[in-house]
Amino acid sequence: MLFKTLRWSFLFTIIGLAIAFLYDGVTGVTVTAILIVLEVSLSFDNAVVNAKVLNRMSEFWVKIFLTVGILIAVFGMRLLFPLVVVFVTAGLSPIEAWDLALEKGNPDTPGTYGYILNDAHPLIAAFGGMFLLMIFLDFVFDEDKEHHWLGPVERALSKAAAFPGVSVLVALVWLFVFSRIFSEESADMLLAGVFGIILYLAVNGLGDFFDGGLEDELDDEGERRASTGEVVKATGKAAFSLFLYLELLDASFSFDGVIGAFAITSDPIIIALGLGVGAFYVRSITIYLVHQGTLSEYVFLEHGAHWAIGALALLLFVSIGPHIPEVVTGLVGVAFILLALWSSINYNKKHRGEDHVVHV
Repeated sequence: MLFKTLRWSFLFTIIGLAIAFLYDGVTGVTVTAILIVLEVSLSFDNAVVNAKVLNRMSEFWVKIFLTVGILIAVFGMRLLFPLVVVFVTAGLSPIEAWDLALEKGNPDTPGTYGYILNDAHPLIAAFGGMFLLMIFLDFVFDEDKEHHWLGPVERALSKAAAFPGVSVLVALVWLFVFSRIFSEESADMLLAGVFGIILYLAVNGLGDFFDGGLEDELDDEGERRASTGEVVKATGKAAFSLFLYLELLDASFSFDGVIGAFAITSDPIIIALGLGVGAFYVRSITIYLVHQGTLSEYVFLEHGAHWAIGALALLLFVSIGPHIPEVVTGLVGVAFILLALWSSINYNKKHRGEDHVVHV
């Protein structure tokens, strides 16, 4: 099953490495392979969270996610996004930004493509960091979770849900504290961070709005499935809002990958190839998790993914100051996932055949 799910990723890996070889020889292949590994390691937790959302969508919208969604992920975030950042922050036209990108200048040299993108890092980190932080906070403050992975900690945090708007309040305090720590970047950080919160609330609110009307759009068969406890898949406007949420989530996760890639190479073609192929693997892993029902089988996997998201949000803000090696960011996310998987396996062994709430 896993090999079948990954077959398209393997195919695009071959195609991507072939293009890299024609473009820049052995060096191009080597750097592209490194970027593929970087993207997968940084985004594995993204796949777990994606799977939770995708499990609620109809088969049609799953296909849209795998086709239109991957085009947005590869060409939008991995190729066009860095160009947009450069021509907006440097006051260049899109053509001038592209020409500058193809010069492959050193990121440490003022005026180069990599340097301009790196200079915009505080703004990007604050925006992406706040979006991810809101996802994490809404999860840990959720009082309706059936299971608690980090027992006392998660149960205590879930009680805070009784306080209206607690996620937004904590996020704003977080943003203010970091804006004071990095006072030279405070104006950009505050603006970008608040925009990140607003965008999250807008997309989340849109999803809740469409989701609330989903039952009214169900046909008789859908109502029958709902009454028997079966999962009713989102369609129409509800599914579109979930799709939009997934794309924004992917964009937030890709920020650190795009920025980190410039520590390895400033060539936009190689970056797009490496991160683009890596994005295919993330999509494939997401589909595998959905089809295998992994999230329901391993009850703490979703918890580990959200704690990894919280860690990534923290690292994005910290990276506004000292550079954090991409390997550290990747390993932190993988560590949370593996620990959650290990906890889930142990839980299944202890409670095999039982069906009740876990207390850890």
